[in-house]
Amino acid sequence: MLKYQFFPRSSGIISEIEQILDCFKNIYEKVDSSKNKLNSNNVLQIVKKDLEKINFRIEKGKLRNEKIPVPVLFGLNNKIDKSFDVDGISSDGKIIIEVEAGRAVINYQFLKDIFQASMMFGVEYLILAVRNNYRGIDDFTKVYTFLETMYISNRIQLPLKGILLIGY
Repeated sequence: MLKYQFFPRSSGIISEIEQILDCFKNIYEKVDSSKNKLNSNNVLQIVKKDLEKINFRIEKGKLRNEKIPVPVLFGLNNKIDKSFDVDGISSDGKIIIEVEAGRAVINYQFLKDIFQASMMFGVEYLILAVRNNYRGIDDFTKVYTFLETMYISNRIQLPLKGILLIGY
């Protein structure tokens, strides 16, 4: 089943986040990791049409002109000096989406996603989708435990208003 948790747990899900969640609910049967071994690009392509209906821009591919850069640092004359690429972004630039598959936990990609989202100009929310089942391991639960620990310990303060973790 599709699993999800919003962090911090003391905040509720806003309507814009609920719409994104609905997109993943609509396609869950096609991407269910207990039945499918799709990579992250395949999952993103399946959910793309639903996300575009709610005015998200989704990366087209891995070539430079197909990616979605989000500014991190600005230089002379407001030229972008550093940016990070995202899988998807809302029309207002406040919500980004990252879909992960095998590398989510094994290579700690989820940590990189959290760090990069925290550095991006204007980004308030991160949607992080990971597999429920990757080679018999529940990546959702592993990332959930990490986020729960981070928010409860209160030792790290993220500049984000929240993170929605989705397990597919």
